[in-house]
Amino acid sequence: MRKLFPDARSALEGLTFDGMTVMSGGFGLCGIPENLIAALRDSRVKGLTVISNNAGVDGFGLGQLLETKQISKMISSYVGENKEFERQYLAGELELEFNPQGTLAERIRAGGAGIPAFFTATGVGTLVAEGKEVRTFRDREYVMETGLVADLSIVKAWKADEAGNLIYRKTARNFNPMMATAGKVCVVEVEEIVPVGTLDPDQIHTPGIYVDRLIEGIFEKRIEQRTVRSREGA
Repeated sequence: MRKLFPDARSALEGLTFDGMTVMSGGFGLCGIPENLIAALRDSRVKGLTVISNNAGVDGFGLGQLLETKQISKMISSYVGENKEFERQYLAGELELEFNPQGTLAERIRAGGAGIPAFFTATGVGTLVAEGKEVRTFRDREYVMETGLVADLSIVKAWKADEAGNLIYRKTARNFNPMMATAGKVCVVEVEEIVPVGTLDPDQIHTPGIYVDRLIEGIFEKRIEQRTVRSREGA
């Protein structure tokens, strides 16, 4: 199967449709699939349900899809850096399903592993548990959470070989590996593509069996919140 594509637009061709569910990797702006998000924006697909730890920032990352109102629902853990997200949610224009961060990670991992549901103590007795089944195990209550799967996963990795085996770099190895397993189709952008056999098999984080399409991207790599201090004596 052909995995290598020349750009993000061609890599998404034939995969997008209105009302689809998309998983988007990254944590803050670290390890986000910048090129594929921009290509989704340009595709004008709408009514998206997006599963992502956060919603980018205004004008960048998933914030671009919020500005064009292509997202109708977010399944997220943290959305505090995006004023447009706040405005749409408070205006009733955007549906939000909040998850504790560990629960979100496990829901995605479970979906990728074919596990339909699991029980966790996180959220018991709070709004998180409303409408969900609660059971007692060993004298402690647990709430049932369902696994998550998506029509499309868009993922950012550092390096790949031509078979789609992936290596992530440092903090960018966040939600990307689990999302790569939980999409019916997985499209990945990387900084470098090398020939098969170049990567040390012991260093591969995501086997190529999970990767359907692959591009080499150009990255801006913005910093979400730049914090600096004055030099001593300045």
